[in-house]
Amino acid sequence: MLTFTALGPFQAWSDGSDLDLGGQRQRAVLARLLVAGGRAVPVSTLIDELWPGGPPAQALSTIQGYVSRLRRALEPDRAPREEARVLVSAPPGYALRAGTDQVDTWRFESLVKSAGTPAQVWAAMDSALGLWRGPALAEFGELSWAATEAGRLEELRLIAVERRADAGLALGRATSLVADLEAHASAYPLREEAWRLLAVALYRLGRQGDALAALRRARATWREELGLDLSAALQVLEADMLAQRLETPPPPAPEKSGAAKSGAGKLGAGEPDAGEPDAEDPDAEDPGTAPLRVLVADDQALVRAGVRAMLAGEPGVTLAGEAADGEEAIARVAGTRPDVVLLDIQMPRLDGLAAARRILAEDRPPKVIMMTTFGSDENLYAALRAGVSGFVLKTSAPEQFLAAIRAAAAGDALIDPTITTRLIASFAGRTDPAAPPALAGLSDSQLDVLKLVARGLTNQQIGHTLSLPEEEVAVMVKSLLEHLGLFDRAQLVMAAYESGLVTPGEKTSFSSL
Repeated sequence: MLTFTALGPFQAWSDGSDLDLGGQRQRAVLARLLVAGGRAVPVSTLIDELWPGGPPAQALSTIQGYVSRLRRALEPDRAPREEARVLVSAPPGYALRAGTDQVDTWRFESLVKSAGTPAQVWAAMDSALGLWRGPALAEFGELSWAATEAGRLEELRLIAVERRADAGLALGRATSLVADLEAHASAYPLREEAWRLLAVALYRLGRQGDALAALRRARATWREELGLDLSAALQVLEADMLAQRLETPPPPAPEKSGAAKSGAGKLGAGEPDAGEPDAEDPDAEDPGTAPLRVLVADDQALVRAGVRAMLAGEPGVTLAGEAADGEEAIARVAGTRPDVVLLDIQMPRLDGLAAARRILAEDRPPKVIMMTTFGSDENLYAALRAGVSGFVLKTSAPEQFLAAIRAAAAGDALIDPTITTRLIASFAGRTDPAAPPALAGLSDSQLDVLKLVARGLTNQQIGHTLSLPEEEVAVMVKSLLEHLGLFDRAQLVMAAYESGLVTPGEKTSFSSL
């Protein structure tokens, strides 16, 4: 089956094999047709949008050559005179013919806009968010059409996060949602729905004071950033909390037994337990939902047992398997195809770093998160270079592990804040031939942001430090990734140290202050 992925590195796949789509501009032709959603794009539009500074004299024949080579890549068995079925001629231009399930962005948008019961919405949003492997269309970020589409998809992603949380609250899952909602509201403090969901989740846990404090934080942020008070809806919510007028939902249903054991560990929607599961129960978990599958590899049985217990109580996440050494981890990954691997950095037979490199070298590998006992292991520096999606201390709280797992699955990277600068800075200055080139071309304000990213600050903290709106910081971080050809925040940290922009123990100074 032919599939296309743009929520992360732009690729086309044929039965799981990555297809060679040619050079950057040739790939951009296919990406532009994908963005059109199956509609025809005139050749004149393709020329204008692929060469925004002015097209070459032979632009038309160049586009035709790109299309011809793309057709050979997408349909290698097509006879010479046979009409193309995928990248088709659609006067006055071309169109991409594919089904919704063949294109991750089309599938993502369909899921985000779907309706249903809370259980169905939860499952749909979980599936939608699971499609993300990194920034959308990042390699074409300098082209206006790609930047516009990437912004639209990012907005849909945030809506999916919030719809999933809203459905989770309706299903009685406030406990497991609070940590994610705290992170979401902190990352996007100008989103009204983020604060509403966080306040409601805290209130339903009996934490009325924390719920009101969350709304006070929202008010302070909005006054500082926008000069506005809370929206009318949030003010009504605050008043209802103070007057204790909010309805508290009934407790979740007890765990079912017997034939219903397949639902063990999942919270219901608060209905009484009727014994046998009701096939028509609208709030029952969708059996087609695919939870995040996590494989844990550690030579200590106690650590594996701790991770196993942590995952057992978390909705939307399940244990895919266990391994006691690096070789076994590689074999288990091949056999179980997990979404995320928690990998101890020091194990017998084959250490975690070597195992990570081999796992990440495979086609369509899982995300890898390194675990360590101490924040001073030199191998962690090399692990980030190898492409792992961050690392956590084994002593971290369960919330930190789960945040790292979800961040990795969403295509981001999470580095434990307690060891970001202590670890990375300890091994700075070790230049890598494969590292990004010198930071030429970056503005002073971009360099200021990069310095603070390297120190482990969040976008919100960077905004406060540089007196910038958090949204502007997010845009600048994205532009840094695009300029340097990187995919996530962890790689930005590496670039800052390897280029000498930041050195251990240095007091960061800012050109824009």
